[in-house]
Amino acid sequence: MPLAVIVRRAHAATVEHLQTDPATLDALAEVVLPAAALGRAGIAKATKAFRDWGAGYRENAELVHGYGTSRLRATGPTPLTRWAKQLDDLDAAAQSAYRKPFRTIAAAERAAIVRAALAGQRLDRMPGVGDASHVALALLAHFYETSDAADLCYEAQIGKNQCRPLAASPRKPLPLLKVSER
Repeated sequence: MPLAVIVRRAHAATVEHLQTDPATLDALAEVVLPAAALGRAGIAKATKAFRDWGAGYRENAELVHGYGTSRLRATGPTPLTRWAKQLDDLDAAAQSAYRKPFRTIAAAERAAIVRAALAGQRLDRMPGVGDASHVALALLAHFYETSDAADLCYEAQIGKNQCRPLAASPRKPLPLLKVSER
């Protein structure tokens, strides 16, 4: 069987696993995303968007080239299979330390396990989603590329990468509603 077919099947199986058994990824999102600012609904939305990104990932898809360069790049092999194993490793670490699944331990305990898993990782910059070496970093990178993250950062309804009429450009963006006001 050709290697490309095996990789596609592994990717599809991983996508299926992340869709049908989301608990570990959801528990990870609760400790790596800005939970206080997002609330439960915001975390669920961001995690679903990350899963959808993974489901839509295609190997060898052409990427947009950087500003000032004409060099074309393409996506690499699916990172989902590596990330699924990392989710399993987080669960195994929780089982080893607390005799409970990752999703059932307290947030502080989950955060400690994630910090241990990220020990030795390069953390001086945010990687591209597909280039992230760990699923926790990929989840963060995916969120911080969104319009919601820019709005949170500036505490205003900026709507990054969303169309708005030119006539509206001089107006100051409206303030962002707090989680309790949504």
